[in-house]
Amino acid sequence: MTKEKMKQLKEKFIELFGETNAIEEFFSPGRINLIGEHTDYNGGYVFPASITIGTTGFAQLRNDSRIRLYSENFPELGVLEFDLSKANEKVEGSWVNFIKGMIVMLQRAGYEINKGFDFLVYGEIPTASGLSSSASLELLIGVVLDELFHLNVPRLELVQLGQRTENEFIGVNSGILDQFAIGFGKKDEAILLDCNTLKYEMVPVNLGDYSIVIMNTKKPRALTESKYNERFSETREALKRMQVRLDISALGELSNEEFDANTDLIGDETLIKRARHAVYENTRCKVAKKAFVAGDLKEFGKLLNASHESLKNDYEVTGIELDTLAETAQKQQGVLGARMTGAGFGGCAIALVKTNVITTFEKAVGDEYLKVIGYPAEFYVAQIGDGSKKL
Repeated sequence: MTKEKMKQLKEKFIELFGETNAIEEFFSPGRINLIGEHTDYNGGYVFPASITIGTTGFAQLRNDSRIRLYSENFPELGVLEFDLSKANEKVEGSWVNFIKGMIVMLQRAGYEINKGFDFLVYGEIPTASGLSSSASLELLIGVVLDELFHLNVPRLELVQLGQRTENEFIGVNSGILDQFAIGFGKKDEAILLDCNTLKYEMVPVNLGDYSIVIMNTKKPRALTESKYNERFSETREALKRMQVRLDISALGELSNEEFDANTDLIGDETLIKRARHAVYENTRCKVAKKAFVAGDLKEFGKLLNASHESLKNDYEVTGIELDTLAETAQKQQGVLGARMTGAGFGGCAIALVKTNVITTFEKAVGDEYLKVIGYPAEFYVAQIGDGSKKL
């Protein structure tokens, strides 16, 4: 974000809440998942990275128990207030629930939050884009509370409390991928995370002459209303059927060969397709790591294409918008691969594009998308940046 924009936000904070010497500044990124989609809640690997587009916050402690909040993204709502004692009361459909959820989860975990605070937030992540604006906000408020109240929460615990906020307070059955990527991100590195054990390794991502272009469908979607929870239960059911004969606790424990040899246990074509995606996508994650270590971007590009095909045909979470973007991108010169990223049903796709053809690429894909879908897509070039932190 520009220094000018930071200055404007700080001035807005002072105008709304008054000036003290204790205004602190924070940043929490969005994330892209390079590969490994819908594997997280199936006990598999994911391969995300945090990006330099994210959510910025300004905060200061108060001497009473009032919590005053303002979002530069929803200025028409003005300053929203509640008392700390009312943190566990949800407000239907409000962004304030993310703040309340993190307060409640930290308190339940035994951390003392005993005063109110003023908080201004500004998000650059397009809402419902699949770049994880909600997890970005959860981890942002997590680092704000950690700093203001000197809680010294271990980073892994903060990440887990962000996920619990999403699952238990907001009501979305998401895995830990988003919060983990945003909490542990590092510049120019991706995270190979085993969602079963939470063991992870940082993998250097050297893109050379290539860049990651994010393509936003601009199709609004809400995870809670999408088929996300349906896929969650379908893969759970497939796992349950395989456990009759196999000693496994997650689909992510199976190799492609083991899965193929035991599909008779599932005995339902739809459930077989759902589980096959989870298993094969998990394998693609492990191969992707090897490709990056070997500096083989072409191999990584092929994995991107295979991932999209599986998400389209086996998992059925793409839709015409994402398919138009990814499949048009795959045909362009200077593109090594493209796929949807995030939960699907709208949101974003990513493409690995030769840096010197990005302008031509965006025009060609943008024109085709407008022709097929009837409204324009948006494009951003993603840099891989640091995780949530105090500035």
